[in-house]
Amino acid sequence: MARKRFDDSSCSVARALNEVGDWWSLLIVLHAMYGTRRFVDFQQELGIAKNILCDRLARLVDNQVLRKVDVGEHGSRYEYRLTEKGRDLFPVVIALRQWGDKWNPAPDQTPLDLRDRATGRPIHPVEVQSADGNPLTIRDVFVPDESLPEGKKNSA
Repeated sequence: MARKRFDDSSCSVARALNEVGDWWSLLIVLHAMYGTRRFVDFQQELGIAKNILCDRLARLVDNQVLRKVDVGEHGSRYEYRLTEKGRDLFPVVIALRQWGDKWNPAPDQTPLDLRDRATGRPIHPVEVQSADGNPLTIRDVFVPDESLPEGKKNSA
């Protein structure tokens, strides 16, 4: 069965999920953030089938999340590197990691200790903030009616 596409959706979340919305794609992006670049290394680290990895890497390249670079060693050899668009997924991946550590932690394993390279201090949880830097929850935000798609209205 073919997966539904949301290319023409007015929802930016749905359109973003077209590009990186399956678990293999996000895991590939995560490992690219860790420094993985070669096909064989992605395959080994993720335990993913070659055909699935080929498909996901091609999709991520087509969607400009990764770029395929010919490193020219020993004939044709390619590496996959994050583009600016791919690097912009960093806060998304960190937020998902933090959410997973809170709501679905690994048994008998502590969460990954992420630290600021410049200071060595732990990073803060990702949060949505007001223009003044105050934390916001879903109850603190709204979408102005003029920003809503046709036929949708805010409920009180």
